[in-house]
Amino acid sequence: MAESIEDYALLSDLTTGPLVSKRGSVDWLCFPRFDSPSTFAALLGTEEHGRWVIAPQHMSAQVIDRHYVESTFVLETIWETAEGRVKVVDLMPVGLPGSSILRRVIGLEGEVLMRQELSIRPQYGALKPWTSRVRSGSKDSLVAMAGPDAWALHCETLPDPHAQGHGSSFAVASGQHLDFELDWFPSYRPLPDPVDFDVALSGALRFWKTWGGNCRQDGPYSPMVKRSLLVLRALSHFETGGIVAAPTTSLPEEFGGTRNWDYRFCWLRDAALTLESMLTHGYEAEALKWRNWLLRALAGDPEDIQIMYGVAGERDLPEKVLDHLPGYNGAVPVRIGNAAASQYQADVVGEVMVALERLRLAGGKEDSFSWPLQRALLSFVEKHLDDEDFGLWEMRGPTRYFTHSRVMMWAAFDCGVRAVREHGLTGPVDRWEQLRDRMRTEIMERGFSQELNSFTQSYGGVQTDASLLVLPQVGFLAYDDEHMLGTVSRIERELLASGGLLMRYRTDSGVDGLEPGEHPFLACSFWLVEQYARSGRRDEAHKLMDRLVGLANELGLLSEEFDVQQHRMAGNFPQAFSHLALVRAADAMHGVDRLSLAVPESAQASSKGNLSAP
Repeated sequence: MAESIEDYALLSDLTTGPLVSKRGSVDWLCFPRFDSPSTFAALLGTEEHGRWVIAPQHMSAQVIDRHYVESTFVLETIWETAEGRVKVVDLMPVGLPGSSILRRVIGLEGEVLMRQELSIRPQYGALKPWTSRVRSGSKDSLVAMAGPDAWALHCETLPDPHAQGHGSSFAVASGQHLDFELDWFPSYRPLPDPVDFDVALSGALRFWKTWGGNCRQDGPYSPMVKRSLLVLRALSHFETGGIVAAPTTSLPEEFGGTRNWDYRFCWLRDAALTLESMLTHGYEAEALKWRNWLLRALAGDPEDIQIMYGVAGERDLPEKVLDHLPGYNGAVPVRIGNAAASQYQADVVGEVMVALERLRLAGGKEDSFSWPLQRALLSFVEKHLDDEDFGLWEMRGPTRYFTHSRVMMWAAFDCGVRAVREHGLTGPVDRWEQLRDRMRTEIMERGFSQELNSFTQSYGGVQTDASLLVLPQVGFLAYDDEHMLGTVSRIERELLASGGLLMRYRTDSGVDGLEPGEHPFLACSFWLVEQYARSGRRDEAHKLMDRLVGLANELGLLSEEFDVQQHRMAGNFPQAFSHLALVRAADAMHGVDRLSLAVPESAQASSKGNLSAP
């Protein structure tokens, strides 16, 4: 059985992101990319579906410390047994050819008997590869092969075959160390030589420490801001610039339920928000790389725009159920691919336009490709102005006019107007202004309920939605506008769960076309922190922020949701959206100017605005 979600650690080489349990088992690994078929899938099944364990032989052994080395993804785990103590160092080399996981066992005290269990199960645990011993230099390596993929285990003493894979026992005394290396390589290429462990370790430490050392941040929540930005970098492909929403698929939003989705793809929304966060914290070069990924993904006829893409911008992401996997603690179905890729979500262009406007405010220059593409995107928004959509939360029920989506369409035109009026670019600014003003009037008339004194999830509906907290973030209203305060009051009454965390919306309303049931959504709770901080409710902001930061595991990682009753993480992990929202909330708490868009003087205004921060 898989460990609790919060008991996993993320490794990264900027191409893939395996998860290592606190008990020393690599239970999830996709080689060579985040979205490749998995090599280890015990996370979504059992040991029969693939894993790699290096841990003390005795089950009574205890983990007494686990941490990343400073601002890196080099993981150190210290075990204590009756016989002594050992340290296991886990890492992925960064910047070296190929993709591999390195593990070193170091004796600290006494002599500890260890075990290694390796079960390579490609294609999400569906296949058993052909394995053999192959001479590599002066030593043998264990090589597994299945179709186009091959794996090589390099270590001092190779494990012996058994029914589930390969296993062995070995002892490590104080002052000794043993190294293990698992490589992926194309099966049609020669067996790669083992890497120099110390060189790879030094390189990984240097890379992550240098990157983390460039982080511009301050204040009491700075350590979590830095770790969150590191997570965002770790989930980004070094070559393409695409950032995956999470490195996992089908970790359940409701334990034992069906809300199990594949998040190993790149959402335009996440890329846009990451661009903003990187700009705010001193990573201009990375922000430009994310911008370029956005523009490449969007290139083509705007009518073909998707909400998400593959790591390199692939468009074909068909959803499929893997019936052979029993799911995380029995949560089925296990899905790969994501049918939401074909949904129309009207907010997406607005998310992109807002991010690119903030890039302009930070001094970023448009080129002959980027601004014409943005103009084409605004034409797309205009063409679909009267179309309903599936909304931010990727509803699988009927389309609606979601208020958040309509506000983001307003924001798209607002950014177009700013691009011309404030930055000297060219475009039909008078028409964009008219459309922007039309959208504001429509939203205030149809998206706000005078009776409820609140914005509603969709036009004509009565449900509320945590996405409405985004309205002041894009300058539609001030954080302390009376319409916003009324909305916040209703969100607090109807969406706050026990423990003070925020639900996205009421899943028992039937609006999303799925069975009801999920847990508080961490990103929404961070949005509430931002709302409190920007509207003068500092004490409540601090209290909620401290609560949320305290939900991260000891490594600073957050999942998508949190089960308050069982006090455990839920949903895919680690979740980029949660870490993005944490950075926004911390910036609000620290008083950081995120190059925010201007806030109108009143809810009814349709002013051109200025560039003052809230």
